[in-house]
Amino acid sequence: MEDNFSKVKDYLLELGHTITFEDMEDGVIVVENEESGIKNLVLGIADPILIVEQYIFEIKNGAADTYLKLLQMNRDFIHGAFAVDESGRKVLFRNTHELENLDLNELEATINSLALLLSEHSRQIISLSAV
Repeated sequence: MEDNFSKVKDYLLELGHTITFEDMEDGVIVVENEESGIKNLVLGIADPILIVEQYIFEIKNGAADTYLKLLQMNRDFIHGAFAVDESGRKVLFRNTHELENLDLNELEATINSLALLLSEHSRQIISLSAV
């Protein structure tokens, strides 16, 4: 696990992200990149996979059209997708990678996909979070 943790951490630093928290024992790294709109992006190293997860907002009303809009926005993701937690209220961005084959470009593509979607759909995300 230590090798995979170091590999992911090195990639994140090479990509210019700021590490705000790390716990090698639990396999957790939290990063931000203000330029990209990334804040508290959580990376979980759970051998054999890497889980990349970003909290987006909480659904207040649980209306079916909110979930439909999220699914429609998923089409615009190149990598990853919106998901909801077990409560069905917290909207997250989530993607997973095989650690064995993970390279810098793959991790960068996931983070860029999140940043692009946040910028392109910011108004829609804000309106969904306010409902």
